Amino acid sequence: PYLRQHADNPVDWYEWSDEAFDLAAERDVPVLLSVGYATCHWCHVMAHESFEDEATARVMNNHFVNVKVDREERPDIDRIYMDAVTAVSGRGGWPMTVFLTPEAEPMYAGTYYPKTRMGNHPSFLEVLAAVSDAWENNRAGVVDQAARITEAISTTGPGPQAAPSIPDIDRAIDSIATTFDPVNGGFGRAPKFPQAPTLELLLRMAALRPDTPAASESLRMLTHTLESMAEGGIYDHLMGGFARYSVDSEWLIPHFEKMLYDNALLARVYLRAWQLSGNDRFRTVAIEVLDYLDGPLADPEGGIHSGDDADSEGVEGKFAVWSWSELDRILGDDLAIASAIYGATDAGNFEGSNNLHRKRDLAAIAAEFQLEESELTSARARIDARLREERSKRIPPFRDDKIVAAWNGYALRAFAEASAILGEQRYLDRAVSIAEFLVREAGADAGLVRSWRGRPGHGAFAEDYASVAIGLYTLYSVTGDERWFAVAEHLVSELRSAFSDETGGFFATRADAAGLITRPKNLQDNPTPSDNALALEALLLHAAFTGDLAAIEEAGATMRSIAAASMSHPTFGGYALAVWLTHLVGIKEVAIVGHDTAAMQDVIWSAFRPAVVTAIGDGQPSSVPLLEHRPLTAETHAYVCEGLVCDLPTVSPTDLAHQLEAAADG
Repeated sequence: PYLRQHADNPVDWYEWSDEAFDLAAERDVPVLLSVGYATCHWCHVMAHESFEDEATARVMNNHFVNVKVDREERPDIDRIYMDAVTAVSGRGGWPMTVFLTPEAEPMYAGTYYPKTRMGNHPSFLEVLAAVSDAWENNRAGVVDQAARITEAISTTGPGPQAAPSIPDIDRAIDSIATTFDPVNGGFGRAPKFPQAPTLELLLRMAALRPDTPAASESLRMLTHTLESMAEGGIYDHLMGGFARYSVDSEWLIPHFEKMLYDNALLARVYLRAWQLSGNDRFRTVAIEVLDYLDGPLADPEGGIHSGDDADSEGVEGKFAVWSWSELDRILGDDLAIASAIYGATDAGNFEGSNNLHRKRDLAAIAAEFQLEESELTSARARIDARLREERSKRIPPFRDDKIVAAWNGYALRAFAEASAILGEQRYLDRAVSIAEFLVREAGADAGLVRSWRGRPGHGAFAEDYASVAIGLYTLYSVTGDERWFAVAEHLVSELRSAFSDETGGFFATRADAAGLITRPKNLQDNPTPSDNALALEALLLHAAFTGDLAAIEEAGATMRSIAAASMSHPTFGGYALAVWLTHLVGIKEVAIVGHDTAAMQDVIWSAFRPAVVTAIGDGQPSSVPLLEHRPLTAETHAYVCEGLVCDLPTVSPTDLAHQLEAAADG
């Protein structure tokens, strides 16, 4: 979809291809690489200002070969040249604008360039002229600079170091706490991102090490952040789903695009945080987010689309915000109550309009209006229904309808877990439909692909293999259907054979990938778990099901390869630390065998047990080693194991709960 958005530009765009670079060599001109994505607001701005402008396009076509890349389809290209942008300018972002030699080496790099100069920020035409002049008149200097940048971005980090211990991870929590906003929740200042991988670390620390200072601090930061986000305008209170980030520190005004990866990861965090804290608001938010993914964002063929744009009719936020006069017209006598619930005012909070938020306690509002809480709940339902009906008449934002494998892996896991925790068949149906889509359409049986839109796209990357494998292992644990286990095993095997680095960890691209100046290795989360964090989890799940000691060794080497990056900046290494903490505490394998396993499974899913991995069997010959030598009897048996060494089996769900609690205490 992103490339199609530029199909009618006067710029002569090429896809990333040998053809483009061969043409640049033949013409003896640089390549102008423009990287963005379909729901990127500032990508649209630069497109309207420059790429749709005839005069600017003429300069681009005369002096460059122009290449357009969707970062979501080609995260390998995006990662390589984003490293160049940060090396040159100290910061990154999209749209990304990089000037390359015909050999694909970056010689100058930046992000958004305006149509006209803004203070010290040069215009795009000025940048084009300067790069073209340097290429023509200072070729040796340009080539030398490109070589130096290429060398700088070809390093893969500080190298292996000792894997962190539990006290080390406790100190990482202390480090995260120094960036925590005690007033508004979240980490750092504006703009403020949800940082789902960091929340995952806090979630697991609170669950795995209760009654420790680190757990207490983690739970405090986790719940305050989740509460503040759920109250803020970053959350869509009418249709569900979180925007990508808030432009302010209070979570009030978002950048309105909503992405699958954020929402799939956050739905699971909210659901598990509900189990941990008992806060019913978290459960409600999780359900609303899942329903958004299962509804508007779902593809009829089974997968989930990538996201919704920030813009509608060319205006950011137009689909989501409300003028005071609109609210008055729609709500009438309910306006006063609605304004109290959602913080709406005549002046508004976003360019004269209102982006809804829920900072006030409903009990206090009920008291103010002398209503019973049930009456206020009814009033809110009536208000929401009217606003949703009005919103349904608006022109919706553009939807990026491509299906990305890794992000669907996150969604698969979230829906599978939600189906077991909430007992909702519709969530299991969606999980199965995602899995079937990935296996059928995206080619998981023959070789996974990164994305799909009418046809399979580019081959998958390490994060796709690992994320989809994790999702399929989870679906197997919920259903006991071994076809999902078999595909997950295949994906982990491919991950290990095609992406591994002999020094430890995993490259983003396959060993046989061609056409890139370096082989990227992603060590940090941003904004999704890194390839290596996901690979770490996939390896440990594989080992838990199979007893593969070599996989545990590989997991250790993976953690050592990213330990320096994770510990030096734990807000960018949270997911790996969360998974490694789970390993250090001790993974418990549970084998449940019987004709009716529901009661035993209910015990497993009744609490957040991140260190528990479950295999389900019916006594038939199984491909899952954890189920070997588990005879079928008249009663369902559960075996709690560690390292494939098991306690005596139990036939009592109550005893199983006691065994798991004892294991957790130990």
